[in-house]
Amino acid sequence: MRAIWKGAVTFGLVNVPVKLYSATEDHDVQLHQVHDADGGRIRYKRVCEIDGEVVPYEHIDRAYDDGERTVVLTKKDLADLPAERDREISVVEFVPTEQIDPIMLDRTYYLEPDSKSTKAYVLLRRTLEETERTAVVKFALRQRTRLAALRVRDEVLVLQTLLWADEVREAAFPSLDEPAKVSDKELAMSAQLVSSFEADFTPEDYEDEYQVQLRKLVEAKLEAGETVDTAATFGEAPEGEEGEGAEVVDLMEALKRSVAESKSKSSSGSSSKSGSRSTSKAKSPSKSRSKSQKAG
Repeated sequence: MRAIWKGAVTFGLVNVPVKLYSATEDHDVQLHQVHDADGGRIRYKRVCEIDGEVVPYEHIDRAYDDGERTVVLTKKDLADLPAERDREISVVEFVPTEQIDPIMLDRTYYLEPDSKSTKAYVLLRRTLEETERTAVVKFALRQRTRLAALRVRDEVLVLQTLLWADEVREAAFPSLDEPAKVSDKELAMSAQLVSSFEADFTPEDYEDEYQVQLRKLVEAKLEAGETVDTAATFGEAPEGEEGEGAEVVDLMEALKRSVAESKSKSSSGSSSKSGSRSTSKAKSPSKSRSKSQKAG
């Protein structure tokens, strides 16, 4: 595997230098489009709608269109965004693992220690295991700020990117507003059916039958000589991003200071909340104005 990102997991003052690897891969047979008459490869050109000219990739920028106006974002605009330069996987909070809804899970990555000493990495791994918590983190990858869940799988730290809350659609189906009546007999029969299918899940027992048959079809055509001698050029995959992770000299000292700072913030936050209760009625109009200004 090749690392696609380097940086450090940070929680408090503790830094865990890591390399990021894709944990999954696509097993589909790679197909491309060809002309049915002669097998010639179909290529797509980037053509400007205004002058009709083919535009080299280096002269292509990104843009946002709201339906009436278009805002062009240059490569420099995107490069200047702070998230693009960030090399930290910052722990936001540690939450009970069961509170991570599986519907929010997106892509999965492995984290490998990027340091001669794996002590900080092992410490974070064991902490997650023994507290039965999942770390909610933020980091930047490929020009986007990501929300992710950091957990342990087979003694390896695993990073699973999460969808943002507004990316999960609400399941609003009028057809379910009035639930159908299910009898006890029907429910018992359904449970019996489930019982007849009970088993331990073994992923290796399943295969993508379509891809298996597709590979057999390709191999059969190759053996039969049903091929076209067509030159094809494929570009190399982009190199993994480079970055240096920071080391913490005294791990225990960093932990102590982090815990102390956390307690200090917690106590100051509690005192400020209690102090604000007595004046909450007087301040509520200004709060409302503040919220409306932020929303605007």
